Amino acid sequence: MRYFVDTEFIEDGQTIDLISVGVVADDGREFYAESTEADLGRANEWVRDNVLSHLWHRQSGDERRQANRWSRDGGTGGFLSRRHIAADLVRFVAGDDSPPEFWAYYGDYDWVAICQLYGTMMDLPDGWPMFCMDLKQLAVDKGDPDLPEQSSTEHHALADARWNRDVHAFLTSLAD
Repeated sequence: MRYFVDTEFIEDGQTIDLISVGVVADDGREFYAESTEADLGRANEWVRDNVLSHLWHRQSGDERRQANRWSRDGGTGGFLSRRHIAADLVRFVAGDDSPPEFWAYYGDYDWVAICQLYGTMMDLPDGWPMFCMDLKQLAVDKGDPDLPEQSSTEHHALADARWNRDVHAFLTSLAD
């Protein structure tokens, strides 16, 4: 099963601090969580302007209730500690007999942020690969075509994971 992933994070050249993670499975299931442990005070101006305003836990009034429906109505994920995000993500990926295949766009830091949920890359759940497939590399292999426009909120981990799924479908539909 393929899983299309995206994370939002704070990084300073030494540390990657996970803010949120979004995952969309081939079968249509979705996972989204925001870390209760992210030190949002360390966010640089770009993260403050482009990421923090989209976090579901920071919405107000009716928007917050609508945005957090995924949590209230038994959806997978939520506003959780890293330990709980890691456990929920394992449950989300479990159940398929084949090894999971993870895909991201410019996914190096996304994969590090996910690996760090479990400790080191060596601590990843049994059966998980130690690498993430990269959509940008696939695009280059396909002649680097213009990719579909993202019609949803950019820099929101779940919206970006959905776009990653759509980009994969577009790229794999092209002839070699």
